[in-house]
Amino acid sequence: MVTFALNVHRPALWMCMGLLFCTTGFAQEAVIRKNITARLPNFPVIDEVTKMPMPGLYELRVGADVFYTDERGDYLFRGHLIDTKTKTNLTEDRVATLTAISFASLPIKDALVWKQGSGARKIVVFADPNCTYCKKFEQALQGVKDITVYTFLYPILGPDSQEKSRNIWCAKDGSQAWADWMLLGKDPKPTTTHCDSSALQRNLALGQKHRIDGTPGIVFEDGKLVAGAIERDQLEKQLLASKPRNE
Repeated sequence: MVTFALNVHRPALWMCMGLLFCTTGFAQEAVIRKNITARLPNFPVIDEVTKMPMPGLYELRVGADVFYTDERGDYLFRGHLIDTKTKTNLTEDRVATLTAISFASLPIKDALVWKQGSGARKIVVFADPNCTYCKKFEQALQGVKDITVYTFLYPILGPDSQEKSRNIWCAKDGSQAWADWMLLGKDPKPTTTHCDSSALQRNLALGQKHRIDGTPGIVFEDGKLVAGAIERDQLEKQLLASKPRNE
């Protein structure tokens, strides 16, 4: 009879334990938020508090930024948390998730487009015409097979970048004008006729929205954002990793 009674009430017991853990978790989060806010009044608003696999460690998410603290918010630090068993950089993976961009949602009508081979593999590049690393990356792209490149002109390095971007965008063949400048150093000719270059302002707003503060900013089909130029072998690895699952 005793065993039967325990079996009958076991679901309720598990429910109570679950509520206890949830309540404890919320209480811990409240303590962390309270202490951080009181002690560091200039610290930005904490969007999310998450318990980490490491005992006593919690993640604080502020937008797409990640910080770590103890269970009482007594200590705060920013750095990379690495799982030594799996050799996984947990911080890097988390930031990649937070900064991921929906590739399909990007307004490619505001981008220059060129492709090689079948063009089956796709990337988006936010690039400034006066960016040395962008030119280096453009060179590397020339040896990549079966790729389509959508380049969002992103003039953030000064007035000359804005002028060059406008001349390239307004050229009869913008993609060719871009290649001529980036690969051959051939200055884009000033445009004498009226041209709607409002796409450049939209590109700046788009880049700021996704916190792209340097060039090149490379977006892969799985949404992964990579800051800075990468070598061709790294590009090939990421293209493979970002390949759509339905292919």
